[in-house]
Amino acid sequence: MGDEGGSDDDNAGDGDGTDGDAGAGICPGADRLLLDVMLGKLAVYLRMCGYDAAYAGDRGVEADDRLRELAAAEGRRLLTRDEALAARTDGAVLLTERDVVDQLAELREAGFELALEATPARCGRCNGAVEAVPPDASTPDYAPPPAETDCWRCPDCGQVFWKGSHWDRVAAALERSR
Repeated sequence: MGDEGGSDDDNAGDGDGTDGDAGAGICPGADRLLLDVMLGKLAVYLRMCGYDAAYAGDRGVEADDRLRELAAAEGRRLLTRDEALAARTDGAVLLTERDVVDQLAELREAGFELALEATPARCGRCNGAVEAVPPDASTPDYAPPPAETDCWRCPDCGQVFWKGSHWDRVAAALERSR
């Protein structure tokens, strides 16, 4: 959304280090995700697709045991590039690719729904729920006027988003992942 955010790579597995159907039927609104520190860019893409996608780096969590505890405590499916961690975590999705487009393709193969939402739901920066900015509201200098362009604001971090060049780049990456 707008020109903020980034993307990351992912591949799918069933927690035992092999490709499987662990992601079958995974969709925004129904499935909560936790991405390890190797998948920060991917977290932004998934958030833009509407997923509640927590990123371990945002929480200062790197230790495998802590990641597993956090995923279980919050009811999140762990996405990781760490083969041993995926093998020890029920329902984990192992991503083998480094490039975000290839990671998105891996997620598609695992049954993840991946499409930009018509109305953005999540903040690409912090994962908070976004709200529409009223047309008469002011926005920061980096954002267009909401009377001219639909904008959304994250009440958690204050970031303003719109469907600008970053949105277009993410849409292109999602298309290339098909």
